[in-house]
Formats: sequence, structure tokens, C-alpha cells
Amino acid sequence: MPKHQINPNNWVKSYSDYLFNYTITRVNSREIAQDLISETFLAGLKSMKNFKGEASERTWLISILKRKIIDHYRKINSNKGKAEVRMSYNSDTDTEGDWLEERVADASDKTAEDHLVNSELGDAIYDCLGKLPEKQADVFKMKTILGYDTETICNDLDITASNLWVIIHRARTALAECMEDNWYK
Repeated sequence: MPKHQINPNNWVKSYSDYLFNYTITRVNSREIAQDLISETFLAGLKSMKNFKGEASERTWLISILKRKIIDHYRKINSNKGKAEVRMSYNSDTDTEGDWLEERVADASDKTAEDHLVNSELGDAIYDCLGKLPEKQADVFKMKTILGYDTETICNDLDITASNLWVIIHRARTALAECMEDNWYK
């Protein structure tokens, strides 16, 4: 199987839109997304000699970008939550399921109207995310949108696993209430 080649002269033309769309859904800020993509291209240029050609150029750039996004969240959260009270949360009334992320429709079965509704739903979700406390929004994005595992998030944000689940629970509850008020009416 031939190895993939790298051509940084085509990165902006070939990958900037894809990288931007990937990033904006994870950081919810146009300026930060553009900065992270620029940092990704710069890091790619600096580490071109390490490109082995085993993955496509786009896959390689995405892997660099994912690390930049993690670093971004690590940086903004490095000094937050240090004095936070650690507690475990148990609730007999808390049931599994019916969370916001489980209400998203199957992407393989979409009509034009579904795409419009999904776009509006995405906007409503991000509006509600913007109303959460920053740490809750960051943890929710990292766990639910970016799909990071619990250990990675806890290490990056210097929190315990039980604290992470308390934050996720609070974020989900606040998002559900916000969506009830702003989307389901």
C-alpha cells in the first residue's frame, strides 16, 4: 500500500473549511477556532519530518487539531476549580436515559426539513451551552460532544471522576431546562 504524501502548500485550500467546521462545534467561538487551526497548521509545518505517511494528510492534521483543542481546554481550566468542594452525588430519583444527547435523531435518515430542524436544534443547544457556567459547558463539551473519556477529562481539568459526574449531571439538568424553555415550546 503506497504511503500518503504531505503537501503543506494545499492545506489551507484543501482542509481549512473541514478543520473549521470540526473546530467550531467543539469550541463555539469563531476566533478561537481560527486560532486553533492556525496553530495546527504551524505545528504541522514544524513536525512534517515526523509524518510517516501511514494516515492521510487530513487525518494527521485532525489528530494535531484534537490535541490543540485539548490544550485549549486545559489552559482555560488550569487555574479554575482548585478550591472546589469535592462531593459524590447520589439520587434515588435520578434515572438513566432521556438526556439531551440521547434525543438526537439518527443522522443516516434525514430529509431537507430534518437538516433544517437539526441545524436549529444545534443552534438552540449551543445557545443553552453558552448560558451554563464555563466549567460545566467545558466538561459537557469534552464528554458529550468531543467524546473524551473520563480519565482524560479528569486529568486535563484536575478534577475527580465523581466531581466530573456531578458537573455533567448539573450541565444536563440545566441544558434540559433551557431547552424546555427555548426549544420545545
